[in-house]
Amino acid sequence: MDKIVLDENEKKRLLERFLRYVKVDTRSDEESRSSPSTGKQKDLARILVAELKELGCEDAVMNEWGYVFATVPSNIPEDDPAAGRVPTIGLLAHMDTYFGVTGKDVKPQVIESYKGGDIELPGVEGDALTVDDNPNLDKVKGNTVITTDGTTLLGADDKAGIAEIMTAVDWMRLHPDFRHGPVRIGFTTDEEVGRGTEHFDVDVFGAKYAYTLDGGDQGEIEDETFCADMAVVEVGGRDVHPGYAKNKMTNAIRVASAIVDRLPKDFLPETTEEREPYLHPFTIEGDVSKVTIKTLVRAFTEDEMREQEDNLRKVVKKVEADFPNARIHVVVQEQYRNMGFKLREDPRVLDYAMEAARRLGIEPIRKAIRGGTDGARLSFMGVLTPNLWAGGQNFHSKHEWVSLEWMASAAECALTLLEVWREKGV
Repeated sequence: MDKIVLDENEKKRLLERFLRYVKVDTRSDEESRSSPSTGKQKDLARILVAELKELGCEDAVMNEWGYVFATVPSNIPEDDPAAGRVPTIGLLAHMDTYFGVTGKDVKPQVIESYKGGDIELPGVEGDALTVDDNPNLDKVKGNTVITTDGTTLLGADDKAGIAEIMTAVDWMRLHPDFRHGPVRIGFTTDEEVGRGTEHFDVDVFGAKYAYTLDGGDQGEIEDETFCADMAVVEVGGRDVHPGYAKNKMTNAIRVASAIVDRLPKDFLPETTEEREPYLHPFTIEGDVSKVTIKTLVRAFTEDEMREQEDNLRKVVKKVEADFPNARIHVVVQEQYRNMGFKLREDPRVLDYAMEAARRLGIEPIRKAIRGGTDGARLSFMGVLTPNLWAGGQNFHSKHEWVSLEWMASAAECALTLLEVWREKGV
């Protein structure tokens, strides 16, 4: 079959979908214990179920946890040699947006035929996307660029991925001559708070191989994530009236501040890149009597991750010597592990993705993610799931933006992947 390319009408529908989805507030909540963590994530789920049914996915459903599942059945004729040999392939994206930045009342700015240069953000006087801070803007001259207005995030993470998958489903419906095996669609909740697969039933999903569309630059294919733990440091102090506190008060705020200040400066997110590990204190809450510090521990190997956890414990021990009346406890909670450990067991899932990109004339960029995706946990749950680009930039930021053409290429890659799997089978 010829190279799969979305036409201008298909790109227009892709843009319309994306703009429709980003206007639905789906911000998750790190402090919530409900599932999904915010009920408003189901608002988008209901929209997606209805749209999937309109696109011919008769079994589209939202389950009690807010996940959306649907099937595009195989259309390979029974007399075709590929019949029965092509495995079910999953396409996945997450519906929630980052909890740290508002996603309410998103007002996207659409710039057609972007000519280059800085882009003013109309919602904040003097704010702009600068080429100095966003060198990828030089790569998308002539493209349609979608930005925020500067007051909210955009939601390309990961509504770009959702729009791309929905566009791929629509494309298959409109091109019945395109032969493919069974395809399972999955849209998850709460990925941004690390709980995207908490209730994911891999048996119900029914795919051994899947791809998340949740990455950034065009051509990026990510087959490694960090190994991830969270260290919770509980600091107990003693609160007394400050007017009579001499030799009595132990200020937990000062103790916690000392711990944060003494973290190794060479192993922080702001001082590391590529495959370097880090410790990241991301919330600190409390008062004089008690403070809780939550710290992300990230490294690409478990040995390096343990080293960082030991570094944290060493800092705590030194601070304890300076504040002998403080009570400090460190509890480490496992989050996820490097999906590369599992993907190496069956390299085809990565190799086919690389081939799909090359068929589109895009040289794939194999990368390790300085973060994590649902694919990391799913790979350890039995669904090998590398991550494909979705086109978004400046995730988790009010400066978030995306190129429509990069989004279109992601949808084209997903479709081409199905073609590769049909040709090669199992």
